[in-house]
Amino acid sequence: MKPMGESESLTQAIRIDVEPSFQAEESSPAEQRYVFSYTITVHNHSRHSVQLLARHWKITQGSGQVQEVRGKGVVGKQPLIGPGQTFRYTSRAVLDGPVGVMEGAYTCIETATQTHFEVPIAPFRLAGPNQVH
Repeated sequence: MKPMGESESLTQAIRIDVEPSFQAEESSPAEQRYVFSYTITVHNHSRHSVQLLARHWKITQGSGQVQEVRGKGVVGKQPLIGPGQTFRYTSRAVLDGPVGVMEGAYTCIETATQTHFEVPIAPFRLAGPNQVH
């Protein structure tokens, strides 16, 4: 079982692991600024190379406000992930409260067949210290 807040999903032999972390030193509760990092590991368990082309995130703040983020690749890259390889990166989200949820999807292409497919990213919790929600 994953520790609270972590997420894992598997689609088309692509597994996504997420490890969120509260960044206290960058946060300012007095200014309603709560910074979270999240490290994503993309595992390619297929027999073909896969390229991550685009991302779509849905960020739901504790207040109920929803923000959607779409863009090419991740952290400025559109990585090509060979069979049995992984790609790992860390990014950030800034919330207006100490609790939120992120979920999303990656658009990928299997390079051998030029087949596009979506890899959903299961919801994961962003929570500051001492938050039980």
